[in-house]
Amino acid sequence: MTEAPRGRSGFGMAAPGRLPADAGPGEAEGSQAALLPDDALLPDDASVNLAAERKAAGIDDLLDALDRELVGLAPIKRRIQEIAALLLVDRVRARFGLAAARPSLHMCFTGAPGTGKTTVALRMAELLHRVGYLRRGHLVAVTRDDLVGQYVGHTAPKTKEVLKRAMGGVLFIDEAYYLYRADNERDYGQESIEILLQVMENQRDDIVVILAGYKDRMDTFFASNPGMSSRIAHHLDFPEYSLDELAAIAQLMLSEVRYRLSGEAEATLREYLSRRMVQPRFANARSVRNALERARLRHANRLLGEPDRAWTKDDLMRLEPEDFLVSRVFQAALDGRGPEGA
Repeated sequence: MTEAPRGRSGFGMAAPGRLPADAGPGEAEGSQAALLPDDALLPDDASVNLAAERKAAGIDDLLDALDRELVGLAPIKRRIQEIAALLLVDRVRARFGLAAARPSLHMCFTGAPGTGKTTVALRMAELLHRVGYLRRGHLVAVTRDDLVGQYVGHTAPKTKEVLKRAMGGVLFIDEAYYLYRADNERDYGQESIEILLQVMENQRDDIVVILAGYKDRMDTFFASNPGMSSRIAHHLDFPEYSLDELAAIAQLMLSEVRYRLSGEAEATLREYLSRRMVQPRFANARSVRNALERARLRHANRLLGEPDRAWTKDDLMRLEPEDFLVSRVFQAALDGRGPEGA
């Protein structure tokens, strides 16, 4: 189980009308108007500039960060922008005393591994805090093992402890379909699901639950758990990356650690990725990161292989084709063996 705090670079700054970070659960309940003191209400003939409100809340900074961190995913980013717009308008309406029911924001993220689901969940938590929907805005990421016990009486305390940690923020449950095992009548996952359902309904003002996993398995999970399906307001399907997007992701990752590709290495990496994409257990951005880590290992070993040579700064930064060509992806093709590994 991991808990991710709100990001830095201004993400923790308070926005007008937001609850303080240490506000109690009771203060987070009720209408949007409860987010503001009575003396902050505007007269009926007042007007507001939504662009200024958006800037004051820091929404643009967050969406820009999402663009920098994640290549592609246009439909996902568009949905996040729509949610941000709704919550911002709700907050401005509250300043006129136009109370409205808080929208339900429990979500399901479906897609293959390495498509950015956890990163988007983290940014979603920050967004919901900025616009006053959540009082803390942290992310608690868990799997079945963090929620389900191994014997009678073990599951409820585990699930409730996780929920306690997640209150005021986002609970991200990866591979959520493993909570339900229809083939095992002695499994305790259903007990965890029932507790989650109760909290998602009764304390939805103080927690957002995001379920994640492969789409087909999540569809089966929802078919077996209609109560959970009815509580999910937003279904976001994360597409797999194209070759061009994977190459752009590689460039972004390398720039973060001050490496670069030579012209020949760029072509070699693209060839590597085109082969790796059709192999088993391909994990999109995760596979790209693994490939680059191995290339860096080979690069370092290559430099140390010539102990008497003086290396320049550019040499220390530049990856060459040979740093990729010894990969098992290429060797398997040369040997006529099946594809595996990186």
